[in-house]
This record gives sequence, C-alpha cells and structure tokens, in this order.
Amino acid sequence: MTNLLPKTAAVPAASSRSPLRVLIGGILGMMVAMGIGRFAFTPILPLMQRDLGVSHSLAGGLASLNYSGYIAGALVCAIWPRVLRSVPVNIGALAACIATTLLMGLTTDPFWWGALRLLGGVASALLFVVIAIEVSEILAQSRHNRWSSALYGGVGLGIALSGAMVPLLDRLSGWRGAWLGMGALSVVLALAGVTVAGKRRSAVAVPDGGAAPPAAGSLRGLARLATAYLFEGFGYIVSATFLVTMVAHTPGLAGFAPWSWVAVGLAAAPSTVIWQRAAARIGVRPALTVAYLLQAVGILLSISAATPFTAGLAAIIFGGTFLGIVALSMAEAGRRCALEGRRATAVMTVCFGAGQVIGPSLAGFLADKQGGFALPLLLAGIVVASGALLTATDSHFSRK
Repeated sequence: MTNLLPKTAAVPAASSRSPLRVLIGGILGMMVAMGIGRFAFTPILPLMQRDLGVSHSLAGGLASLNYSGYIAGALVCAIWPRVLRSVPVNIGALAACIATTLLMGLTTDPFWWGALRLLGGVASALLFVVIAIEVSEILAQSRHNRWSSALYGGVGLGIALSGAMVPLLDRLSGWRGAWLGMGALSVVLALAGVTVAGKRRSAVAVPDGGAAPPAAGSLRGLARLATAYLFEGFGYIVSATFLVTMVAHTPGLAGFAPWSWVAVGLAAAPSTVIWQRAAARIGVRPALTVAYLLQAVGILLSISAATPFTAGLAAIIFGGTFLGIVALSMAEAGRRCALEGRRATAVMTVCFGAGQVIGPSLAGFLADKQGGFALPLLLAGIVVASGALLTATDSHFSRK
C-alpha cells in the first residue's frame, strides 16, 4: 500500500464540515477500501482451501492479480490526477470495491476470481487516494493536520474486523458466506462513512499536473530508498497474503488462525502515528531501519511459531511495522524529491508494487513445491533485512 497523494489544490475558504466527522468517515472508508476490499482475502483463504482445495499457487496468483490492479489504479491517480475529479469515478470505485467482494462468493471459477481480484485492486487504489486527499484537505483547512496519520488506522481496523467476523460467517455458510458477509459489511460501513462525513458537493479538487518542468536530477537520491521499498513490498506481502493460512496449517493452532489477523489489524491501527513520532524523536533513518529489522525478525519468528503466543507475537510485529514503513518511506521520498513529487511517487509505487506482484506468486509456488512456508518466509525475512541494510547505509537522509 502506498500513500499516493497528488498535490491538492489550494482552497480559499475553510470547509464547514466537521473535521472530526470527516476523519471518522474517512476511517470507515479506509476499512472498506483496504481492510476489507484488499485484505479480507487473507482470513478467507484458508476456508477456500479447506472447502474448495485451492492451492497455494492459485492463492498466490490471485493475490498478485489484486496487487497488479492496485498498482495500476494507483499509478493512474499519480500520473492522471484529473480522474479524481470525476464523481462517477469516485462512486464507481466504491461500488466496485463492494461488488467485487460480494461476487467472490458467487463463483468457483478461478478465471472470474482473478478478474474480480484484479478489478478490486484498481477500485481499492482509487478509493484509497480519493479518501486520503479529501480528508487531508479538510484537516489542512481546519488546521488539524496532526490528525492526518489517524486516517490510516482505518486499514488496521478493517483488517481486525475481517479477522473477527470471518469465523462467525464461516459457521453460517463456509467460505461463500464469508465473502458475502464481508461484502454486506462493506455496504454498512460505506453508508455509515458517507453519513458521518457528510455529503460532498463535488469530487476531490486536484490540479492537472501541468506545472513547470521539474529540475533535472532530483530523483538521483532515491535509488537506495526505492530499492529498500521494493524489498519491503516483496517481503511484507508474503505474510499479508498467507499469514492466516500458515497459522491454520500449524498443528494445534487452527482455531487461533483468524485471531492472528485480528492481532495484525489491532497492531497496525496506531502504527503510523507511533512510527512518525519515533522518527521525529530519533530521526527517519534510525526509525525506518528499526522498523525493517523488526519486521524481518517477525517474519523469521513465524517460521517456528508453534504456540498462540509466538504466532500472536509474529502477527503483532508484522502489523506494527508494515504501515509505518510505508508512511515513513513515502514521506522521505517526498522530502527528497519535492520538485518531482509525482515522479517520485510513481517510482516508489512501481518498486513497491513490483515486489507485491512477485512475492505472493513465488511464495505460493515454493510452498506447494516444499510442502510448507519455511522457505518462502526465510526468503522474505532475508529480503526485508536487506532493506534494513540499504536504509542504514543510505546517506541521503537529512541529519538530525
């Protein structure tokens, strides 16, 4: 997930909408777009494997299609921001995010699953950016910028909610009921979000991006940061796709599997605020390096996690780091490339997205070949640790 926020247009007058209500509505929207639309697949996957015999390779392929759609939608927003002005596009993205979740429960054809996950990825990216821009704009107008990090807690809350609800929905109607139930829950959250935030008069106001040509060479300092971010995309997505499946296949932990996803969500919800405060206190490079190292430790810990405590600890470490790494990395890229903000965003997004597309397919293939996730997790942990090394040796961070 990337913080793809095109520069918003200046607004002369402050909005009359309550910034707190807009923030709460945005959090509910993030729960729909990301926590459910993108990540509900993780706790539902073990049910699909149990009831339908879905292989790890197929699961990884479906995940890669979703992340391919997400990167495509995100790049459209970064390169062609005028699309965000379109009210039909905004409404269509919300409707598609909900519909693709619901429809996953109405077919058993891998082709249609793939198409739905691809379209769902595009929709979730568009919805994510629209929500982020609108909430950031309102908070800036009302001088409540310090609240902005809380918006991304909606991703964690959506993850936690899906982890808690899927076992209940499974008891009612198995894997199919889980998808249909999460889709119905998305409708409720979307309606609540629109109601709480208040009706918007028009679509998000963003410029066309026709500014003067940027200074040459301002992307040169991005190489290590972007490469580390690619490694993060590859490493984190293995856990983000297969964590619940791994726990479900561990003897004695099947009942704990969905609750490991709840642990991820609850740890993720406050993580952006925590990591940004840590960066302000000790510096961005030390904070980002620690976040990478912690995540690598958590991934490697999950290889041998055989008790609820160790599995839960691995889940908490993972949840508590991945959003923080995203927030710090994207903010640092913006700082380094202020004159080429959109190009920097595109570069970072392509790198992160490439890692996310490759990771699940490779992990699923290796898991089927090796009969378990030890090798994919070891590879993911090493890759994320390499990201920490690149970050620690990157001389382009500002000195504190």
